Amino acid sequence: MQKCMKGTARGWCIQKKVWIVPIAIRQAESIVKNNRTRAQNYIVSPFPFVENSKRCRKVDLFMTKSMQKSLFVSVRLSVFFLVALTCHGAEKETAGPNIKAANVPDKNHTVKALADRVRAHVNSEPLRFPNQHWVRGAYYAGLMAMYESTLDRAYLDDCMEWGKNVSWQIKEQGGGPYESGAYPLVCGQIWYGCFQANKDEMMMKPTLAFLEDPKVENPVSAPGKWYLENTGHRFVDGLFTAPPLLAMLYQMTGDEKYVDWMNACFWDVHKEIFDRDADLFYRDARSKPRKTKNGKKVLWSRGNGWAFGGLTRILKYLPVEHPSYPKYKSLYLQMAESLAKRQQADGFWRSNLDDPEQYPMKESSGTGFFCYGIAWGINNGILDRERFLPVAKKAGTALASIVNEDGQVGWSQPAGGGPGKVVEANTSKFGTGIFLLAASEMFLLKQNKAVAKPKR
Repeated sequence: MQKCMKGTARGWCIQKKVWIVPIAIRQAESIVKNNRTRAQNYIVSPFPFVENSKRCRKVDLFMTKSMQKSLFVSVRLSVFFLVALTCHGAEKETAGPNIKAANVPDKNHTVKALADRVRAHVNSEPLRFPNQHWVRGAYYAGLMAMYESTLDRAYLDDCMEWGKNVSWQIKEQGGGPYESGAYPLVCGQIWYGCFQANKDEMMMKPTLAFLEDPKVENPVSAPGKWYLENTGHRFVDGLFTAPPLLAMLYQMTGDEKYVDWMNACFWDVHKEIFDRDADLFYRDARSKPRKTKNGKKVLWSRGNGWAFGGLTRILKYLPVEHPSYPKYKSLYLQMAESLAKRQQADGFWRSNLDDPEQYPMKESSGTGFFCYGIAWGINNGILDRERFLPVAKKAGTALASIVNEDGQVGWSQPAGGGPGKVVEANTSKFGTGIFLLAASEMFLLKQNKAVAKPKR
């Protein structure tokens, strides 16, 4: 970031305060009178900082060498502290990696205030799941997204504390029937966010080592199998936890093996459980022949959220010029169109996307994922703003309604393997993380509502 004091008479920079200009002008007039010398081009003109959202003013003084001596004697002491004091706040505003300072949090921002309340509520209660569990990873993914969008270090600090507590390790999957080698990798996504913020490669070394360790389940030790559920099924949930990390590692290292592993995992699962008529995913192959009492397909809302959220994150980190990018983007666009058509009048999506009447109550986790992915697409110029902005806004309004006064996120379907009944009291850490993911992009959507983003 540019500093406000450059060390020369031509480089003084002062923030836009109403009392600065008259003081500076009176000082100049005094110098002119006392020295009987004409001060040339005493200019106070607007000057925008590249990384500072505030306007500053630059004072250029053009004068003779003899007058410069008088200036430094007469003005330096009287103005130096004035300038330093007013610039002090501007120098403190630093932006994180690849994040514009326009995203500095506004304390009055409704989305940010709601997210802060949610985070405070979680921090007031102990996390019941053990470290490195996918549930906790999903929650921290929301925290990291909020940091990246708002630059509020409180969100980053929570993630850093978790990483330090577990020494940035990834824990091997637990071995239960509904566990998978894809689940532990969600933790690596959080470590990567911490690495981007701090540029400390030590944070990522355990993740890189885990993926090469022949003693654990990973792409090296179990190619074609590591991402399956322990029941042997290809399942949709893992598309959020594993492939985005591999895209991140490619961004970090440039090593094509990570994209190869990502493609092998994602498209193998897609081939078996994607419904080309609905442009949506089944949870796993067991859902394909099932029908509701209304004769509709069983297309689980949160299950498709895991896939759509995973796609969003792959596109975020995989370079646009990479040969694999267009295929992921095409699928993302297909899903976005299908999802937009299935949103209900109240802004929510129902637990079964193909049959909203099966469970007619609102559901927040699937809605959160779809809000996140669609808002991200608008913010990054992938989705047509006119077409999708009403979808995102309705979803954002709906999600704001399910946070109670304490900050608890409700109406989140409990862990399961398909559509199910939901009540207001249902809450979960992964559902809370999904809410924060949505909030991170809705924050940017509101901040950048007048900005036209280039298409990716």
